[in-house]
Amino acid sequence: MRICSRCISDETIPRISFDAEGICNYCRTHEKLEIEFPDGQKGRKKLAKIAKTIRHNGRGKKYDCVVGVSGGCDSSYLLYYTTVKLGLRPLAVHFDNTWNSEIATQNIQRVLKKLNIDLYTYVVDNEEIDDIYRSFLKASVKDVDVPTDIGLITTLYRVAEKFGIKYILDGFSFRTEGIIPTDFVYMDGRYIKSVQKQFGTRKLKTYPNLLMSHWLKWMLIKKIQRVRPMYYIDYNKEKAKKFLNQEFGWQWYGGKHMENRFTVFVINYFLPVKFHINFPVIELSGLVRSGQLTREEALKKREEQLREFDTREIVELVKKRLGFTDKEFEKIMNLPQKTYRDYRTYKPFFERFRPIFWLLYKMSLVPQSFYMKYTKK
Repeated sequence: MRICSRCISDETIPRISFDAEGICNYCRTHEKLEIEFPDGQKGRKKLAKIAKTIRHNGRGKKYDCVVGVSGGCDSSYLLYYTTVKLGLRPLAVHFDNTWNSEIATQNIQRVLKKLNIDLYTYVVDNEEIDDIYRSFLKASVKDVDVPTDIGLITTLYRVAEKFGIKYILDGFSFRTEGIIPTDFVYMDGRYIKSVQKQFGTRKLKTYPNLLMSHWLKWMLIKKIQRVRPMYYIDYNKEKAKKFLNQEFGWQWYGGKHMENRFTVFVINYFLPVKFHINFPVIELSGLVRSGQLTREEALKKREEQLREFDTREIVELVKKRLGFTDKEFEKIMNLPQKTYRDYRTYKPFFERFRPIFWLLYKMSLVPQSFYMKYTKK
């Protein structure tokens, strides 16, 4: 198994390639992103300018931006940074897929209370979201957790429109999250609709799906922009966790995205067992590239994560809540593997109008990561 000479990405990562120095294409992409989105003093200056524009456009309104919150480290630190360091007035928005861990819920409350930030929560019907998850499991694709991501994105746009807010801030950082291949995670509203139509038993009544017509309206007519402040700051996740604990009583929940129980199942059981995907490699590689871990430390952590998590309890919870018998669940885990290409998606549209999405990216109406991954064939 060939492995990158700089990070720990190997040939299990889709579309990976290595140059003459043995360095993978994802490391080279990271280098380009570092140039376009600098951190340090240059990044802070750029972010200060962005924050000034956000404050200016939010004059006379109660809130000047919305921030999605999950109780996780990234979104919690983002709330602190935007409020205390940038002087913004965010409205925190939470999409509740009804699978939250108790720790995550407490984290949200603790941070918001001390920072005096208002919270807008949208709760999807639990039976409806569970039916969508069942559909994606039956579809035999990797992307079983994307209904949560799409639900959050749509909720953020809806809330921004409702309150006349022009900026959505999220806590993603390529330095700490890594670069996620489209073949690992693909998401769009047509994909949700296609899978649910084929395998679901319920109509989408409360689930906030991101349909193309609504998305284009929010971007082109409402001019709602998406900003990623973490791209411009010196963000160290381990230091952030210690700071949040000391400042707010925030608690670590045990691993990446483990603030949500369904995501715990996906990352720690479903993807490794059915697709042989060790998702934390993406994050660990990002931390190596950004200098927060050595390559040797990342390799050690990868092995530790593969061994230490006991999945039996979470698997039983998922089977019980989604109504699968042991036999039905085993059948799902053994279905032939499929991808988003086996279902209807907006991907052909994104590819066809790649030049248009380049302009939207330059206008900060779509994230740079979307343009890189979704519009490329």
